Amino acid sequence: MAKLGKRTRAAREAVIGKENLSVADAVALIKSNASAKFDETIEVALNLGVDPRHADQMVRGTVNLPNGTGKTVRVAVFARGDKAEEAKAAGADIVGAEDLMETIQGGTIDFDRCIATPDMMPIVGRLGKVLGPRNLMPNPKVGTVTMDVAEAIKAAKGGQVQFKAEKAGVVHAGVGKASFDADKLEENIRAFVEAVSRAKPAGAKGTYMKKVSLSSTMGAGVSVDVSSATGN
Repeated sequence: MAKLGKRTRAAREAVIGKENLSVADAVALIKSNASAKFDETIEVALNLGVDPRHADQMVRGTVNLPNGTGKTVRVAVFARGDKAEEAKAAGADIVGAEDLMETIQGGTIDFDRCIATPDMMPIVGRLGKVLGPRNLMPNPKVGTVTMDVAEAIKAAKGGQVQFKAEKAGVVHAGVGKASFDADKLEENIRAFVEAVSRAKPAGAKGTYMKKVSLSSTMGAGVSVDVSSATGN
């Protein structure tokens, strides 16, 4: 078994015996343990009582975090003509059509969000096996298949976060940086949890939100009291 480094041991020891904390206490603990040489991302994970293999139990959506993510988001847009020019003017990092498809098929994915106009979907559809597993496939349900590419780019770069339940019913996302003020992280966490709560599918049975946990990039995770995170 690999020997744990001094920092990893210290991070794990700091959370021993600390469970079901309030959001405020969890944020304070995670921030105090975020001692890496870079600005660590604060991530929230929600264990949900759903089986996303069933269509009526899929959880997905978007949320605009009130204080942004602290991350520079690179946006790729599939568009032609006037819409391509609109995308460039709105700050898209990559704009293209067949040429962009070929770049992605060649293994280069240099972006964090992918947006497409509806007429581009026959082309984008060929990339499902590449973009789908990375949660990058444009989808009208989350506003990334749209004619209003400028607004979609603005949202992506302004702190909008997409979420989707994984096979085990877990939803997670980065909700800020360790350098954020504690109150801003708390606001972002609650906004994310509330958005996932609103996205509860019709097929969900029993307890929907089973567990909430918080961690930083290099730190150990800590469980958060569900009622504190949901405001219930």
